Amino acid sequence: MSIDNEDTVFQVVVNDEEQFSIWPDYKAIPNGWRAVGKSGVKKDCLEYIDQVWTDMRPLSLRQFMANQNEQR
Repeated sequence: MSIDNEDTVFQVVVNDEEQFSIWPDYKAIPNGWRAVGKSGVKKDCLEYIDQVWTDMRPLSLRQFMANQNEQR
């Protein structure tokens, strides 16, 4: 199986910083990432990510900025 094959099934994964990616379904998910419950062909997974990942900033940066705004 190849990741370049358009029929390859991927999983949508997310890390602790709430950054999304896709990972081939036939490979073990790397440490630090977890499945979000969405899988399918590459196009479908990327469309899903476009819908749900609306703030590209890492979670730690969003939290830092929120704390800075609260202190003002």
